[in-house]
Formats: sequence, structure tokens, C-alpha cells
Amino acid sequence: MVDQARAARLAKRISSIVASAIGSGEIKDPRLAHVTITDARVSGDLHDATLFYTVLGESLDAEPDYAGAAAALAKATGHLRSLVGAGTGVRFTPTLAFQLDTVPDAARQMEELVARARANDELVARQRAGAKPAGDADPYRDDESHGGESDR
Repeated sequence: MVDQARAARLAKRISSIVASAIGSGEIKDPRLAHVTITDARVSGDLHDATLFYTVLGESLDAEPDYAGAAAALAKATGHLRSLVGAGTGVRFTPTLAFQLDTVPDAARQMEELVARARANDELVARQRAGAKPAGDADPYRDDESHGGESDR
């Protein structure tokens, strides 16, 4: 029987333990300086945990070191798992797997697309402001054939 609430609580606790270990400098690897744990998921049997992480660049124009962060996390997995075991008190300490979180990149791309669409909308609105109809203002109105009265 899978207890989703228990798995969610354990995932949150694991995320907190790993994030504090990375953030406090307990893992002394400079490649982890810009790593942030964004989410954690635990399998229904509580044996496997997947931690999602992002890597920020040192500056706005610097490309993040994804490969270095992945290697550092792989190297620190054993120590992090022992910290998780000590911090959670579960009978079986879950195995830890780290996966790069692509949600921030997708959100940034979506924001860029929305900004481009807004710019195009503004361009169309500016073009429409000075535009005049090519023919009559109401091309479907024909006063002569109905004696000046409308069927509408």
C-alpha cells in the first residue's frame, strides 16, 4: 500500500537535508557553490528518491557548469545519503538520484515567447491605429436594393 502523504513528507525532509548540506558548505566542493535543490520525489515504496536541482552561473552572462555540478553531486551522493539516513530515521535510507531541473529554463523560454508576442501585438496595434478600411466602412449594407430599409 502506497502512502502518498508519507512519501511527500519524506521527499520534503530529504530535500531540506540535502539543500542545507550543500548550502552550509558541509560538502566542500566548489562546483556545488551555485547548485540549488528545487524539488524531491520519493517512490511509493520509499526506496528511491529523485532530487531535482538547478545550477546558476557565477554572473548573468556566464554559462552554468552543468557537467561539473553533476559530477560533484555524483561524488557526494554517498555522504549525502548517510546524512539523509541520519536525518530521517527511516528503516531503509532511500537511494539518491540527481536530475537537472529544466523547469526554470522552460519558464525563461516561455517568458521570452510571451514578451515577443506582446511586442508583435503592440506593433499590430500601432499599425491599426492609422489604418482606414479599403472600401466602405460597412461593405454588407446595401441601402439601394431595399429602398433604404434594412432586413436586420
